[in-house]
Amino acid sequence: MNLRTPLRLCALPVLALGGLVAALVWTVRYDGNFTDPLGLSWRYAACWALFAVALLALRRVPGRLVVPLVLAGAFAVAATGLVAEPRTSTDSYRYAWDGRVQAAGVSPYDHAPQDPALARLRDPWLFPTGAAACAGPDRARIPYTGQTPHCTRINRPSVHTIYPPVAEVYFLAVDRLSPEGARHKPLQIGAGVLSLGVTGALLLILRRRGTDPRGAAYWAWCPAVPVEAVNNAHVDVLGVLLAVAGLGLVAAPAPGRRARDGAVLRRRAGGGLVLGAAVATKLMPAIVLPGALSGVRRVRDAVAVLLPAAAFTALAYLPYVLLSHGSVLGYLGGYVEEEGYEDPSAGSRYALLRLVLPGDWAVPVLLVAMAGVCGYVLWRGDPRRPWSGALLVTGWAFALLTPGYSWYALLLVGLVALDGRWEWLGIAVAGPAVYVTGQAFGSRGAVSATAYGAAVLLVLVVTAVRWRRQRGEGLGASLRPA
Repeated sequence: MNLRTPLRLCALPVLALGGLVAALVWTVRYDGNFTDPLGLSWRYAACWALFAVALLALRRVPGRLVVPLVLAGAFAVAATGLVAEPRTSTDSYRYAWDGRVQAAGVSPYDHAPQDPALARLRDPWLFPTGAAACAGPDRARIPYTGQTPHCTRINRPSVHTIYPPVAEVYFLAVDRLSPEGARHKPLQIGAGVLSLGVTGALLLILRRRGTDPRGAAYWAWCPAVPVEAVNNAHVDVLGVLLAVAGLGLVAAPAPGRRARDGAVLRRRAGGGLVLGAAVATKLMPAIVLPGALSGVRRVRDAVAVLLPAAAFTALAYLPYVLLSHGSVLGYLGGYVEEEGYEDPSAGSRYALLRLVLPGDWAVPVLLVAMAGVCGYVLWRGDPRRPWSGALLVTGWAFALLTPGYSWYALLLVGLVALDGRWEWLGIAVAGPAVYVTGQAFGSRGAVSATAYGAAVLLVLVVTAVRWRRQRGEGLGASLRPA
């Protein structure tokens, strides 16, 4: 092949990537979450459209150039999240505070940020003072004496932290490694490094399985990564890295590869430990555990994963249990109630179920449906592709719960990159539609039903088309003469 041919085939994906990077910078630098959510939504839409074009163009790139192009795009896309301070979430300010509190020798579970006992740790960045500094919509008022208003960038300053121990260790590590006065940037850089780590883990797993490395671009170039993982610095990215690595370890050997039973069990146990670390980072990665047990028929194979996962999670909590005076679960119970998971009539939760069922039926039907999905994955899942079952469970959980926070879908994007079923990315688009666009229309419930409904319809249609195509190919092969 002429050297110019592969270079010419790379031109379109490079141009699409350039457009995506420019659109992401344009989006991240735009501070319109409170002032112009509809305008911000259009910017998100442009980024996702360019992302789709880049993925389509990547299909024509010669195999030997795919990995360098995916990696180059991963660096460029992740870097766009660093061009501004966090735009659509204040969670990273809680991370910074928890790290600072631990560095001072105090358990993050013992005091709420507004507690006067920790007043010595406050600074003007996290705790501004004055009417002008406290006027922003992302500022939370805290009790004060005198005439000068006091506020904080930390959301829910009156409640204790909700984050599990591995996340807290990460916050402490970032605080210790940060130069004085660095503010939000170290957390963004740390999240950027972790996002690139996810890309590297995906490429390693796909290569080991003999799968097309183009799948890694579903994560590496996805607009959700620079926006939610890097710019907003959500710790979910650490959970995604550990979940992806854990699933890669528990996967049964690929066809044609032989492995001793003991070696397989050791890999599964190692994967269980890593999955336990993922759960001890954000709790949500626990949803991939049914996928990790896909098609398992022997009890010892299941125990090899579940026991190390449970042991790691418990042992990770233990030091904080011993050092803390309060509950290490923090505001978890209050968060579940506040977000409407216990009350189907509240907020935008269970939006699709509430369209066809009485509100009181939503939770029981959800539990039955998810039990059915998990049972299917456990019985019919492919142990060589545990991420496929994990994607099925995670995707349907999101579709039925209809979460309104866009960063939750980072885990889903990582699983799509491993499995290749791109149609599930519609769920990842629905999250920001509810979180950002819902503000513009004043009804997150209606936007949630519309966005998640369209995403589920996409999944069902593409799945049906793929099934018919595979069935037709199988039938055609059986009719060919021997």
